[in-house]
Amino acid sequence: MRLGGDLPRFHIPGLLSMLRPMNEPTALIQRYYAAFNASDAQGMLALLTDDVRHDINEGETQTGVEAFRAFLARMDAHYREQVQGLVVMTSADGTRAAAEFMIHGEYLRTDAGLPEARGQRYVLPVGAFFDIRDGKIARVTNYYNLAEWTRQVSG
Repeated sequence: MRLGGDLPRFHIPGLLSMLRPMNEPTALIQRYYAAFNASDAQGMLALLTDDVRHDINEGETQTGVEAFRAFLARMDAHYREQVQGLVVMTSADGTRAAAEFMIHGEYLRTDAGLPEARGQRYVLPVGAFFDIRDGKIARVTNYYNLAEWTRQVSG
């Protein structure tokens, strides 16, 4: 066998069309977190459906882009965070996605019902889940360990 020679070629009908839908949702979620890391609330909001459902970690479910806008404003007032080590996974049909990452943050101002803020830093693993509709994010559900966050900022 000679190196650089012809390699066998395989043709799987429809392979490219099966792979393409997975790339678009992945890129959408990557753009969402790029906007997050840039503190670009408008950029994040532009990626959401008007009726986006937001399941807040250990909290309520909010609906609508305006509720999401208010949530982001509250978060920006109390926390400074960056996503690192983002991994995005998508369903074969492109309607759902999941992301796993580490959140690196600083607790800037005391949030109601939580420990006093003194500029404490924290690092937590986060899981996030998304519904995707018409090329936009229709649901955001975030999970992280609130007890571990509390331990880190209380120490």
